[in-house]
This record gives sequence, structure tokens and C-alpha cells, in this order.
Amino acid sequence: MEPNENIERTYYNSRYRHGVDDKRRVQIPSKWRPAEAGIEFTLVVWPKAKEGTCLRVLPPQKMAALTRDIETMPNTDPSKAVLKRLVGSESVQVTLDKVGRICVPPEFAEKADIRDEAGLVGVLDAFEIWSPERYEKVKAADAVMAAEAFRMME
Repeated sequence: MEPNENIERTYYNSRYRHGVDDKRRVQIPSKWRPAEAGIEFTLVVWPKAKEGTCLRVLPPQKMAALTRDIETMPNTDPSKAVLKRLVGSESVQVTLDKVGRICVPPEFAEKADIRDEAGLVGVLDAFEIWSPERYEKVKAADAVMAAEAFRMME
């Protein structure tokens, strides 16, 4: 049996829109919060070519899987060092406060254009935090590709 196999898994689905206070705190939906206190999420600056940057929020098991995937890349692959450096330097550990919020560091908020509102978007095994304006562009681009993407599920 795999470790954590018998632990109930959280799926990050749906979309939410929340205000962001002057300390850059963003409310995390209650169904996305870990049952245990003190669990750290990894907040990663996630560049998107056309739409602009968002913040990807990885639960511990997803961050561990990402780290394993990078480590299994051959040392001769130049992408390995780049990914390690970029993910390492463009991420931060965050913990939910007592009322279920995370604090976005100022430089991360600036890169993702997060100001007074944030869109939280489930991506099944993680979630993203978007500026509402940027997310509208992503949603439009996704709509164009949706029919083809759903054909892959048939």
C-alpha cells in the first residue's frame, strides 16, 4: 500500500472569487482546507505565456510529487536545473491562519496582478489564484480548446 493511500483525498474543483485585504490575505474555501492545522501549502509563481502569471497552490503531496518528478529527470537535461532553480526561487510555503486565509507575499501578488480581488480556480490536484481579469482571458482560451480536450476523455 502506498503511503497516504488510506487518507481521504481533497479534490480542488469549482471557482471562487474573494476579496483581498490590505495585507494580501486570501480566503481559501472551507472544502479545500486541510483537516489538520499547520499544513503548509506551496505557493508557486506559475507563468502562463499569453494570459499572464497566476499563483499555483500545491498541497504537500503535490509538491512532493513535483519534486520527485524533477529529481527523476536526467542530470544531463538542462531543464532539470532550470526547473529546480525556478520552482525553488519562485515559491514559498504558506499556512492557513485561524480563519482559513493565506497571505500572498507582495512580490508574488505583483507578478500575478492580485490586488483587491482574487479568483480561486480548482485544477483537481491543486488550485490557482488569478487576478479576475487574467482569468477571464484563460477561461476564453480554455473554451476554444474544450471540445478537443473532452474528446480525450471518451
